[in-house]
Amino acid sequence: MKNIEVEMRSFITPEQHGELLEFFKNKATFLNEDEQITYYFDAPHDLRIQKNNFYSKIWLKKGKLHDEHREEIEIKFAREDFDTLEQLFLTIGFPVKIKWLRKRSTFQWEGISVMLDWTKGYGYIIELEKMAEENEKEEVLLLLQQKLHSLQIPLTSRERFDAKFKHYQENWRQLIEEKEESENILGD
Repeated sequence: MKNIEVEMRSFITPEQHGELLEFFKNKATFLNEDEQITYYFDAPHDLRIQKNNFYSKIWLKKGKLHDEHREEIEIKFAREDFDTLEQLFLTIGFPVKIKWLRKRSTFQWEGISVMLDWTKGYGYIIELEKMAEENEKEEVLLLLQQKLHSLQIPLTSRERFDAKFKHYQENWRQLIEEKEESENILGD
């Protein structure tokens, strides 16, 4: 069963984001554009809920944040169920630890999912992802590394992601409020 999410990600500049959008519009299959709000809960595991343009979901990722491969469990709900999902986790004692507001463009490129993200208060990121079985995760990781290299995007170290995440986690309320109101993500 392909339940291991293998991913490579790197921070990119706004200019690289624009260039990569054009590249993938010409060389890949465009899947969608999405606006997402994601809540991470203060729970024993990496437990999250998300509302996007299409649905709401609960998902849990095993392993550690920024691992290159982790098992993932996901359950989708109607988009309008997001507030109910939040209330469920708050009621059982899992407070919201962090909120993310993200705009994402998704492509399918040579058998790989490519996401180009802008996350409010956090930055621009490219993510390459492919689902794998346990016994093939290292082979898939090498493939993703090669693809990122072919795009001339240097791999961002886990240490940099961890430091940036820690800064965001400590300051997310101010970081998302400081941005312009015209960039209202999922302003339902």
